[in-house]
Amino acid sequence: MGTRSGPQLKDAFYLFGIVPLRYSNPEISAHFTGFEQYLPFLTSMFLHGGFLHIIMNMWFLYIFGDNIEDRLGHIRYLIFYLFCGVAAGVIHLLTNWSSNIPTIGASGAISGVMGAYLLLYPRSKILTLVFIFIFIQFVEIPAFIFLGIWLLLQLLSAGFTPSNVGGVAFWAHVGGFVAVSFLLRYLIGFHEQG
Repeated sequence: MGTRSGPQLKDAFYLFGIVPLRYSNPEISAHFTGFEQYLPFLTSMFLHGGFLHIIMNMWFLYIFGDNIEDRLGHIRYLIFYLFCGVAAGVIHLLTNWSSNIPTIGASGAISGVMGAYLLLYPRSKILTLVFIFIFIQFVEIPAFIFLGIWLLLQLLSAGFTPSNVGGVAFWAHVGGFVAVSFLLRYLIGFHEQG
């Protein structure tokens, strides 16, 4: 099977990515069946805008995902991951209602995994590359500080980035991150866990 490029790739992103205008504009949404409108909430998680996009997502999934999968088990982890991705897509849709830019990538689902890591392993240490002027150093930072700073950066970026500008879907990151607290209660009874 060959790779897609140019107009075919753009068409695939518009068909399988989340394009808010497809839902908010009745004239556009009339061209899609109900199934075609729901499908992008799953398929968008498996599309990426290039190698760097997928490498960065897989790196964060590698760092945080194995602990969550060990805690939940394979099937519950898959359900959890997909739920967070769908929740991220819904939040992105609602916060970018008139955007015609397709949203793709796994970062909303991975943000949910990061949120689970924060709730389940807040004191675990994360090896982090820190830049202090011209000095570069690896430092172990508690998860609650690392992920707290990450969430704060997402919120600030979401608040200061115009909704119709392409690039990073910051509200999708926030949506995936927040969805986790709801779902963990049902998957592992988080309210009883320490």
